[in-house]
Amino acid sequence: MSRFSSFAEFYPFYLSEHQSPTCRRLHFVGSSLALGCLLAAIVAANPWWIVAALGAGYGCAWIGHAFFEHNRPATLAHPVYSFIGDWAMYKDMLTGRIRW
Repeated sequence: MSRFSSFAEFYPFYLSEHQSPTCRRLHFVGSSLALGCLLAAIVAANPWWIVAALGAGYGCAWIGHAFFEHNRPATLAHPVYSFIGDWAMYKDMLTGRIRW
């Protein structure tokens, strides 16, 4: 996190790495699936759903970066800020602040 001293500094960079609408949609789908898997983990009392949540969330996001955005996910260099950025972008998409 050496380049950024706060999440407020990081988030514009994060959004610049998600300019493709398809990549953003894949992030949204992956995050939604991850939430569903976490709910299933709680309801079923089965921790394997947590593994599925990670696979769904990161799998969809990384496919978006590899095939549509053509860049490396920010998760690799800034894992904490990137995780927060995923959920900030999710909220911004839900509220209409960011285009689908």
